[in-house]
Amino acid sequence: MTTNYPPAAWRLLHTPFTSGARNMAVDEAILLANAGGSAPPTLRFFGWTPPCLSLGYAQSGADADRERLRALGVDLVRRPTGGRAILHTDELTYSVIAPMDEPRVLGGVVESYQHLSAGLRQGLERLGLTVRADKEYTTAEAGTAKGPVCFEVPSNYEITVGLGDRPRKLLGSAQVRKQGVVLQHGTLPLAGDIARIVQGLAFESEAARQAAGVRVAQRATTLAAVLGRAISWDEAAAALAAGFAAALNLTLTPGPLTGAEAALADKLCADKYATDAWNYRVR
Repeated sequence: MTTNYPPAAWRLLHTPFTSGARNMAVDEAILLANAGGSAPPTLRFFGWTPPCLSLGYAQSGADADRERLRALGVDLVRRPTGGRAILHTDELTYSVIAPMDEPRVLGGVVESYQHLSAGLRQGLERLGLTVRADKEYTTAEAGTAKGPVCFEVPSNYEITVGLGDRPRKLLGSAQVRKQGVVLQHGTLPLAGDIARIVQGLAFESEAARQAAGVRVAQRATTLAAVLGRAISWDEAAAALAAGFAAALNLTLTPGPLTGAEAALADKLCADKYATDAWNYRVR
């Protein structure tokens, strides 16, 4: 099914699994290249190695437990986008980078979430899921949760599964706008214990950590848990790409990072995303 969007060609980019710092640097490098007119709108799929805890742009670095992360073999990076902490492991991550006047990201943050969620929904439906992407959440959880974990609560037009007053969050997204360009990226957990994120976060007590883990397990889920079978990274990426193409009337052409984008990502990684000054700042 297509929409009323005019036809458009975007780059489809699969980048190798790499560190959190490099992944965030690549997203920003594409954004800056797009702002400068040297890169097309891009749909990117990527993964993380080693596992990495990402903090939202305005989240305090004190939410992360450095000693626990080190013991677990988990990296840390701060995203350029908002929201709360996410543990990136056993997942597919996507990013969309496009000018603010591109019809598929036109409007404010909520409006552009709605546009892009159509592609995400169609992709997940191709895997056999029935999902929701609602505008508003009125549950007590959505209104009162203040913890550090992103997947405790769905936001507007994020992807959930299940019915009733407590949908389970399946795919979370975040966004930043800079130099006339929108960057939205999000994470689809493929498998594993969705609540293990609490092991790398700072809590006032072990009882608080355990309670947070219970909340996450009740409010979020993984693709494998919903479908009852394992889905590979490649299968999930192909389904989401097809969903974006169909829902947003896109022709997706595979292409690599340009040399200039790769060089800029190297610099952003070294000077920004791999530094403690950026990652562990306290706000």
